[in-house]
Amino acid sequence: MRFGVAVYPGSNCDYDTYYVIRDILKKEVEFVDYRQTDLSKYDCIVVPGGFSFGDYLRPGAIASHTPLTWALRNFAEKGKFVVGICNGFQILTEAHLLPGALLPNNHGKFVCKHQFLRVENNQTVFTRKFSPGQVVIMPIAHHDGNYFVDEETLKEMEENGQIILRYCDMEGNVSYKANPNGSVSNIAGVCNKGKNVFGLMPHPERACEPILGSFDGLLFLQSILREA
Repeated sequence: MRFGVAVYPGSNCDYDTYYVIRDILKKEVEFVDYRQTDLSKYDCIVVPGGFSFGDYLRPGAIASHTPLTWALRNFAEKGKFVVGICNGFQILTEAHLLPGALLPNNHGKFVCKHQFLRVENNQTVFTRKFSPGQVVIMPIAHHDGNYFVDEETLKEMEENGQIILRYCDMEGNVSYKANPNGSVSNIAGVCNKGKNVFGLMPHPERACEPILGSFDGLLFLQSILREA
């Protein structure tokens, strides 16, 4: 299985992601420039975190209009895998590859900490190595992670199994207190209707080795390999 890691001006988690795929997963991986349009040799594109184009206008807005992001639409339509992490999640929502929008955190501050998450759907190509309702921990680091969709869309996503991760406490309780940014229904990660595009605000690439305090993030990438 061959991976590509998207690189936009301002990406800063691209090397972290590349390292995990190359040195931990031991899989083929290349950087993919934001001007590139031929994605035919890749099976999965990871859109990493950072501050693409300096977050001008709003996070992910400019990056969503680049040649690479336009090519990702066709890539996803072919059933190939796309993962958007943090700023990558913002890019995918701006490009309408995922429903909803990422708004500024409801407290108006940048949040950076380890966060407990509950796996809501383990029947996707990104989560099959998890148990239903499993509680994991991964870092979050964002100012605009407040996920929003209207009530009708939220209901449809629930029915389709598109809610993948929710913010929770250590025991897996989903509550306002466990919500770090005001996201509707404590949502931390979602997928598209076809379940081949996945976006999440937490950083799995920063949770792939015990020395980092958690290797729960590695299970997401290993799940993709299991489905390849």
